[in-house]
Amino acid sequence: MDLATLRAHAHQILDDATLPDLPNHYRGKVRDNYDLPDGRRVIIATDRLSAFDRILCAVPFKGQVLTQTAKFWFEATGDLCPNHVIAYPDPNVAVVQRLSILPVEIVVRGYLAGTTGTSLLTLYKRGERRMYGLALPDGMRDNEALPAPVITPTSKEFDGGHDAPLTPRQILENGLLTDAQWEEISTRALALFARGQAMAAERGLILADTKYEFGTDADGRIVLADEIHTPDSSRYWRAASYAARFAAGEKPESFDKDFVRNWVAARCDPYHDAIPAIPADLVLATAAVYIEAFETITGQRFVLPPDDGPVLDRIRRALASYLAS
Repeated sequence: MDLATLRAHAHQILDDATLPDLPNHYRGKVRDNYDLPDGRRVIIATDRLSAFDRILCAVPFKGQVLTQTAKFWFEATGDLCPNHVIAYPDPNVAVVQRLSILPVEIVVRGYLAGTTGTSLLTLYKRGERRMYGLALPDGMRDNEALPAPVITPTSKEFDGGHDAPLTPRQILENGLLTDAQWEEISTRALALFARGQAMAAERGLILADTKYEFGTDADGRIVLADEIHTPDSSRYWRAASYAARFAAGEKPESFDKDFVRNWVAARCDPYHDAIPAIPADLVLATAAVYIEAFETITGQRFVLPPDDGPVLDRIRRALASYLAS
């Protein structure tokens, strides 16, 4: 989508999703959640952009992109794992089954890549060869394909702490999961990733890594939660240029959504300083990349929502109609 079109619709932005009529409001960095008395949860994906442990700005249509990309993948993988989705009353809204979230985040990786402190590449470049219960050989290069996809679990810190790498043995010895839960989650995660890689390849993409979050329902059944294979939860590369760029020692071509993050980091200490005013066209360029990612990943055209007033008013009407029915 071109910047002129986006500029004409830049007012259709959702930076806050506070709805006083709904109970049990929890505001996350990106999503606003409401727990209904009957066990359902309303998740509203806003357009907030989070980085450096703070909100930098709001990117038009980002929430819709994430919700609709997850919708595409939940529907494409429902035969592999039950998920928490009940309904989508609005392009930004998912109504889901409330779960007890398991305290282990599952990251599946197909490549030696990443920039966070828990990524395989970061640990490998520190000289570590045994991590997450895995053993990697010497001599691997940045962004090299692993012999087979691997699971690199981390602790899930619910109160703002930092996630830490875990081995399967630690997960079981610390009682984070039972043997049966770990076996089921591992099997389902690898199956989901294999489906994701195969479908991404059909779209000219490489799904390099992704994260999954699982929970249990009232009967103890394991259910896929949160989001799946979105641009925020996954690393996608363009397949056509991967081999040549890898041979040249260059980073793979990806959906670069970090315009705002990089711009801010170049101008201040984003963890401590006030954030300077971010140029509007930079924000719109980020929106364009999110929309391009949606269309490339799903093969679907991104549909702009009706421009019939504030986005939150539209969501309020959609939820009122859904809940009344």
